[in-house]
Amino acid sequence: MDQALNILVARLLAHRFLPRKDPLARRALIDEAFRESLDHRLAGCGLRLLENPYAEYIAVGLASEMEDWVFGEGENWLSNNMGMPRDAIALLIVVWALIILPKRQRQIALSASDPDDMFGEASPIEFGDEVAPGIPEEAIYADFGKKLGGKARFSMNLSQLAKLGFINRRNKMIFEGPLLDLMIDYARLAPRIINGALADLLKIDAVHVAEQVED
Repeated sequence: MDQALNILVARLLAHRFLPRKDPLARRALIDEAFRESLDHRLAGCGLRLLENPYAEYIAVGLASEMEDWVFGEGENWLSNNMGMPRDAIALLIVVWALIILPKRQRQIALSASDPDDMFGEASPIEFGDEVAPGIPEEAIYADFGKKLGGKARFSMNLSQLAKLGFINRRNKMIFEGPLLDLMIDYARLAPRIINGALADLLKIDAVHVAEQVED
């Protein structure tokens, strides 16, 4: 087991994320003893495993008790340790809201129990473009670009988000990247977006973007 743990931790640190279908990643998700050993080993380095049943990948992140030591510097608080400027973080939140929020709703709906299933067993959770379709870059820029620094900054920040693994870009479309559903806490952020200060803005613009996607 020790060697398997060493390999998994090393691969997670080197590659930053692994697909759930990877043999060792799958073992970490279904083998209770292996997971307990993995959590213990990561905790010894101030890290924790990032995973949720709606994400197609797993990754590692900071343990909560390490956040002050990593992000806190006197009276200043680093917004992230990936070198992202504020407008890139704002763009990340917008993309997350437009892709992950509707994706989660589709996944929950698809995995709900079939009324004709006498045992009431839920269907496997779906991943991929079927539940997280792409969003046109032009549509997001039309709705948010001026608020996020203009054309040059928008393009630069999209490139940075893609490089960091938050998004994939194909044919001027933005798709969910391996880390988009892992590095942001859904339970904490979703209510703030749906009911908070961004609700009205996202409600209007998300509908506009969705209409263009459907077209």
